[in-house]
Formats: sequence, C-alpha cells, structure tokens
Amino acid sequence: MTVRVRFAPSPTGMFHVGGARSALQNWIYAKQQGGVFVLRIEDTDAARNKPEWTEGILSALEWIGIARGSYEGPYFQSQYAGEHRAAAQRLYEAGRAYYCDCTREAVQARTGSQYQGYDGFCRDRGLTPGEGRALRFRTPDEGQTVVVDLIRGEPTFENKLIEDFVIARGDGSPVFLLANVVDDIAMGITHVVRAEEHLPNTPKQQLLWDALGVKPPVWAHVPVVVNEKRQKLSKRRDKVALEAYKDEGYLADAMRNYLMLLGWAPSGDREIVPWSVIEQEFRLEEVNPSPAFFDEKKLRAFNGEYIRALPVDGFVAACQPWLTGTDTIAPPPWQPAEFDADAFAAVAPLAQTRIAVLSEIVPNVDFLFLADPLIDEGAWAKAMKEGAAELLDAAIAAYEAVDSWDAESLKATLEAVGAERGLKLGKAQAPVRVAVTGRTVGLPLFESLEVLGRERTLGRLRAARVRLV
Repeated sequence: MTVRVRFAPSPTGMFHVGGARSALQNWIYAKQQGGVFVLRIEDTDAARNKPEWTEGILSALEWIGIARGSYEGPYFQSQYAGEHRAAAQRLYEAGRAYYCDCTREAVQARTGSQYQGYDGFCRDRGLTPGEGRALRFRTPDEGQTVVVDLIRGEPTFENKLIEDFVIARGDGSPVFLLANVVDDIAMGITHVVRAEEHLPNTPKQQLLWDALGVKPPVWAHVPVVVNEKRQKLSKRRDKVALEAYKDEGYLADAMRNYLMLLGWAPSGDREIVPWSVIEQEFRLEEVNPSPAFFDEKKLRAFNGEYIRALPVDGFVAACQPWLTGTDTIAPPPWQPAEFDADAFAAVAPLAQTRIAVLSEIVPNVDFLFLADPLIDEGAWAKAMKEGAAELLDAAIAAYEAVDSWDAESLKATLEAVGAERGLKLGKAQAPVRVAVTGRTVGLPLFESLEVLGRERTLGRLRAARVRLV
C-alpha cells in the first residue's frame, strides 16, 4: 500500500500557523513512508472563497518548503460535486440514509431541550426527496465505533450516542462530513493527519466510510495550538497568519523548525536542529496529544538564532525586501537614490547580531540613508539633559581635529572628552548617539560614525547643538 496523505485547507483567509504545522507533519510523514502528499482546496463555500486566497495557500506552502510541483494537486472540492451527490444517493438507496423535514424548533419542542441532538423522528416516516428535506445518515443503534489514532490510541464512541446527522441539505448539496469522506475515497487517502478539533467528527466520518464500503483511513489528530492563556488560536484575537510572520521578517527555516516543535521534540536536549534531523526523527506516534502553546517570544528567539547563523552575504540578501519595500512590505523611510549598498554592507555584520526579525533592520540603519535622523523625542529628552550642550561642543571640536576617522580613534576621542567632565563613556556617548542616529539604542556607535563619515557626523552634531539653544 502506498501511503497517501492530504492537506485540505479552505481558501477563506490568511494561512493559519496551525494549518502550516499540519501541512508540514503530513509532508514529512509522506516522505518518510515513500508516499504521496495530496493538496486539496476545499472551496465549496463560494461566498467566502477568493482566488487570491488559493494562491496564498500555494505561496505559503512554498515558503515553508513544500514546493509547487512536488505534491499531487491542487485538487478542488467543488470539482467533485457530482461524486458527492452520487454517494448521498447510494446511501439513501441502501437504506443507510433517510429524508427528514424537521426544523430545529420542532426538534426542540419534542425534546424540551435546545442542547439535545436529533431524536430520530423521521427515521421510519418513509419521506421521499423534496424541497426543504435534508438527508440524514442512519447511525447504528448498538455497538461502538473505534477510531484507530496514531496519537490518541483508540478513542471509542458509543453508537447510540451519535445522532442521525445530516449528510445533504434541503437543496441536495452535501455537507462537509460527506464531501470530505467522498473526496478522501476518490483520492485514495490512507492516512488523515489533521487537527484535534476534527476528532468529534471522526466517528461519523468513519461510519460513512464503512457505509460506502471502503476501509477507513488511519487517523492522527494532532494537538490544538493555543495562546498564552491556553485558548485555541483565533484569527479574530491572535496573530496567526503565516504571511504576517513572513512580512515581519521571520525566516522560513526558523518558522518551520518552531512549528514542528508544537507537540513534538527531537532527540537530546536541543530544539534548534537542521531540517534533515527533523525529517529523520519525527514520528507521528511521538506527538504529545496535549495542547501546544504557540509562544511568539520563543519563536522570536529562534528566529534571532537563525539570523545570526546566516553567512553575512546571506543576511544582506535576506534584508533586501525591507530595504526596498515589496507589495506587502512597506517601503523604508529613505528614497531609493539615498540607499548606499556599500554602507549597508559595512554595518550588516553589526546589525546581524542585534536583530531578531528582519524588519528591525530599518530602524537600525535608517540614519545612514536619511539626510537627517528620525529623532525619537523620548530618547532626545532622556539624553539631552543638563551638560549635553557643553559635551556636544567639546565632541564637535574634538572630532573636527581627530586625525584618523576610524572607530577606535573616535571612541578614544569621545572617551577623553567624557573623562574631562567626569563622565564614563556610556554617559558621554548618549547625546552623541541621539544627535547622530535619533535613538538611544542601535548599532555600535563608533563603527556607525566611521561609516557615516566625518562631514555627516559633524553636521548632525552641530544641528543637535543648535536645537539645544
């Protein structure tokens, strides 16, 4: 048997990080088993689907390493509507499904509860197809449905507690439960690896597989992904869009390494490992069924490690979208003509050790490419206190006279200026840093001044001095 897994997202919004994790788990499992990864776009909700969302899915998968052309598909669920209706008809003709005209209000009136499920009222009424009549699956009255799950063992469900669920609406269109099963059967899916939230549907779907005469797949329900309050990640409340992390400057390698740790860990006391190790060591059976905490702070730390591990030329290349802007990344505050590639290359090694996401490169280097620095008023107020004007005067005079404009000489010069006033270097350089870069934190000051150059540095110091008058 060739293992065939599927990833079946809906094109109704941005790509969820939880979906990205499921895609990676399916992808690795298929590779380990010499199997096939199938991409199916579940696009039957026409009111919410947009072509750009489908393209977003393909692009997001490619970003995390699942390249176009390396999988089967994409197939589109809407193209299988005929098979869905045919399966519903077969179940009806075999007596495994029946038509029902009950409204929710009628069921509630009979049961006296808004929480109780369908009561089977139409089971033996012999209704034929008609307007407003839904098709319900006739669940067994006795026995159990055992779900063989690679992660959760063998969850067991009493059949008598499973209501006769709807498989086709009053207009004849199949619902998700049936369409999903028919698609999986048509595509020869052998293993279904998906989120825990689908587990309650699994006994119903397994009953449908059996009723259609096909052996059910092997199931693996991976843990739900939660926020710091242990709430399931929500598009409305949490930062969940993979594209948002990409545009903020998270590296694909860091993201997919982190996603694979949501419910699983490689061997040894380590978390940041080469992808080849993950591909070799990952086991679905070892995934922890408990909810997995998506810790953005930890992801950020991961990303910083991956950034620092890049070769410098790789880091320079990775920064380019934030240095120029793209369709989804805002342009930097400087004009294209003001950018100096050599100056950026000179400070890139300094920035690489200090940023955790690539978007942070802009505030770290913007002072190099703007005519005037962007002054942080809070930083200005903190640095330009009593004595700052006199220190700037002395720094200007000293830097006008310094022989060699290099970081070591510039540091020694300002250190002497501060010592004359009883200031350690940290105190002495604060007004200079804010005058030149606009901020109290950033790249090493003296290396920055060396790249900025004598005239531009002195110009900014003089401008700051004037502002202090």
